Amino acid sequence: EAITPHVQLLAENGASVLVYGEVADSIQGQRIPLVERPRFHTDAAWLEYAEKLTELARFTLSRGVRLAYHHHMGAYVESPQDIDRLMTLTGKEVGLLFDSGHCYMGGGEPLQVLSKHIERVCHVHFKDVRKPVVQLARNNLWSFPDCIINGTFTVPGDGDIDFSALLKVLLQASYSGWLVVEAEQDPAVAPSYVYAKKGYDTLRQLLADAQ
Repeated sequence: EAITPHVQLLAENGASVLVYGEVADSIQGQRIPLVERPRFHTDAAWLEYAEKLTELARFTLSRGVRLAYHHHMGAYVESPQDIDRLMTLTGKEVGLLFDSGHCYMGGGEPLQVLSKHIERVCHVHFKDVRKPVVQLARNNLWSFPDCIINGTFTVPGDGDIDFSALLKVLLQASYSGWLVVEAEQDPAVAPSYVYAKKGYDTLRQLLADAQ
């Protein structure tokens, strides 16, 4: 009932997806080491969560809006193993929001994860990472805000992820959804417009080269 007005608003404005990020117990906004993130500790907990999520996704889809689940640092579904399990336990009504930066930071290989779950991907966040800073974050048990402030993430074309390979997977699958240029950064260090344009221009060129 609580989500109905928002789903209706999305449907009335032609939106095809609803981005769902699980913030219950999340530590992404706190100065707590990411290794202390919440986890499902039993099979029963995983199954209960998956069943509820599938029920919600069926409801949104009945209104013409696909639920796109956002795996995220500091939350229950963070690692590639978490993503695998969620996709296995939930119905196909549950779509996946693939986030390249969170995927890598969570211990995954973006190309492998995207390829494995491409049939469920219905929304994409293209975020780059600076691998040396990612390693510092892991070595020093940084919190998510620490990661942002210290430049773990950046826009496509300014880091180390191979977006050309990711785009090829999306094109081969005839993906027609959004590609969102995104990077949690300190705007005092990385001016928003400058970096947004850098990411946009990079993806435009990569798309032109891939077609």
